[in-house]
Amino acid sequence: MTDGAFSGDARIRHHPILGDTPSDESVTIYFSGKPIMARKGEPIMAALVAAGIGVFRHTKKGSPRRIFCGIGRCTDCIMIIDGVPGVRTCVTEVRQGMKVERQDGVGVWGNGMEAVDAG
Repeated sequence: MTDGAFSGDARIRHHPILGDTPSDESVTIYFSGKPIMARKGEPIMAALVAAGIGVFRHTKKGSPRRIFCGIGRCTDCIMIIDGVPGVRTCVTEVRQGMKVERQDGVGVWGNGMEAVDAG
């Protein structure tokens, strides 16, 4: 890209909603139990893409969903974050120790209860 939005390591440095990534400090998040290094303050989606993860969720019918808008307007990037389903990973910043899970359908809360589809 010519606008400087991406660095040489394919990480997003400037997000149209979240702004600039504040630091190069590393944190560890866990995708399905696997540790992934992320940059403090970057969107969860950016950390997952940098780690080679492209499918964020599956619809009720089983269709995979990937990045679509990247600015929080759609629901293609929603995942279960720390037991909470339906979190938009494109506009949610990583934090140390965060647990990220791929979501199927409307997702299931950490207590085992199914989420309600608001759409």
